[in-house]
Amino acid sequence: MSELPPVPPPTPIVPLMARRFRGFLPVVVDVETGGFESRTDALLQIAAVLIEIDAGGHLHRGETHSFHVRPFENSRLDPASLQVNKIDPWHPLRPAIDESDALQRVFRAIRAAIRTHGCRRAVLVGHNASFDLAFLNAAVTRTGMKRNPFHPFSCFDTATLAGAALGQTVLAKAVAVAGMAWDQASAHSATYDAERTADLFCLICNELAGSYARADQRAQGFGWGVPTPAPPEPEDD
Repeated sequence: MSELPPVPPPTPIVPLMARRFRGFLPVVVDVETGGFESRTDALLQIAAVLIEIDAGGHLHRGETHSFHVRPFENSRLDPASLQVNKIDPWHPLRPAIDESDALQRVFRAIRAAIRTHGCRRAVLVGHNASFDLAFLNAAVTRTGMKRNPFHPFSCFDTATLAGAALGQTVLAKAVAVAGMAWDQASAHSATYDAERTADLFCLICNELAGSYARADQRAQGFGWGVPTPAPPEPEDD
């Protein structure tokens, strides 16, 4: 009696988001600050918007996690920057919390989303993303924060994406030509800017669905199509 051939191991099932971005979870971040120098100027507000994906592979905006931040000790506050973002750092009704507390809350939500989507880590999405990433990294260093979920230098810049896809690099103009509403009175709030940036990122990615599908098919032919599933990350306390 002949032996049965060995049963091949099952092909690992890679969640859609992990497959779409090669194990990265895109998270939109916008910061409002007391200036342009990340090492010396205060971080005053941070907003992180999660990106979700449906069964058809289309992206859409998820939850927003936004916090007002108390300026760190001896930080610089440029009056010109405060005039733009209209933040009074010392207003008695401003619900500001310490940098470390704000980062812990944002990172906790992002790590939970990373686990949900089977990703390995987050990648920052921002409009002129290097600015937001620099302030985020400076705050992480300053506070000694552990388990930063973001890639330390890679990012997705919607100014670049919008310039290529829509011919506009200014956020307000890119949103407008994409057919979405823009409220100038709400601009320069971290929450508002991050949510509009998230909508813009999703729109551009969804418009590129056909291009992505063709590239993914070619990648599979090269043996690159399926990333290794991420091991489960430990739960937060």
